[in-house]
Amino acid sequence: MKREVRLLKDKAVASLTLSVEHFNRPWDLGRGDAVLILLDHAFEMLLKASILHRGGRIREPREKNTIGFDACVRRALSTPGVQFLTDEQALVLQAINGLRDAAQHHLVDLSEAQLYLHAQGGVTLFRDVVDAVFQEKLSDLLPARVLPISTRAITDPMLMFEEELEEVRQLLAPGSRRQAEAQAKLRGLAIVDGAIRGELLQPGEGDLRQLVKKVRSGHEFGQIFQGIASVTFVTDGSGPNVSLRIAKNEGVPITIVPEGTPGSSVIAVRRVDELGFYNLGHNDLAKKVGLTPNKTSAAIRLLNLKSDPDCYKEFKIGAVRHQRYSQNAIGRIRALLAEKGVDAIWQEYRRIQQEAKLRS
Repeated sequence: MKREVRLLKDKAVASLTLSVEHFNRPWDLGRGDAVLILLDHAFEMLLKASILHRGGRIREPREKNTIGFDACVRRALSTPGVQFLTDEQALVLQAINGLRDAAQHHLVDLSEAQLYLHAQGGVTLFRDVVDAVFQEKLSDLLPARVLPISTRAITDPMLMFEEELEEVRQLLAPGSRRQAEAQAKLRGLAIVDGAIRGELLQPGEGDLRQLVKKVRSGHEFGQIFQGIASVTFVTDGSGPNVSLRIAKNEGVPITIVPEGTPGSSVIAVRRVDELGFYNLGHNDLAKKVGLTPNKTSAAIRLLNLKSDPDCYKEFKIGAVRHQRYSQNAIGRIRALLAEKGVDAIWQEYRRIQQEAKLRS
């Protein structure tokens, strides 16, 4: 083993050990942030050690600095002769990296159960990579006592996510005045969801407000966080041998995002024909139903189409948002036209707008 590889691997093991140590501390001062930051650092060092060990490069020609986290994941995932990550493993890394970014640069509030999920999933992945690349057992590199310990065992990670959403609903209950706390919890869920869907950008205040609206409207977990709902979290073993991994749901593809795509990470879970399914812009939809753009907006508002994932989806490419509609939206609007007529739709829409102005 080359000296640089060994030093990077040792540094990775040290950071993983410190991450687990902070997880197991009996007090919470900076605990969650430290776990995420150190775990992320452990993986960047391990990825670089593994790429070098497989004969790859971690520096571009004539560059003094080594490549960043995303570039490491991409090379470990798709470089011929170097590749050692699976698609599902890359999703775990993207989620950890996104949470670390929020912890280091802004705010993120993870429940104890979710922090355990990422810590245990991280240890499992670290163990798998060390075994696959170096043919070593992680248990030989760590003190025997080092593993994440939780007093609340996670038997069903998806149920845990749904319980977190229910906690957010309670924070948003009328009269609670705890929207800031709710948004902090939603940020953690949104980061994991975005990492799975291939979005590199951190959720902004506008994104969180939209999530709050969906929660208050009674949307189910799978409607709000379609990325998380598209994968399965698999647990097996017990004690020091417990493993927690991501597996994609049957029929849902994982695709590598083209390098250089603005605002996107390395890999994403998404429908192969997702853009084909939501293939109508606002003006396209207006032409299909034979209405002006303004009267189409009126029909969309009355039908609340933007809350229906079978009819509407917003795509983010970099900082630009694209609102798209499916063919299902055509049938919904035509049915409304047949029921009420365009004039009644317009009058009701104008009344709703006037009422909104008076309330503001």
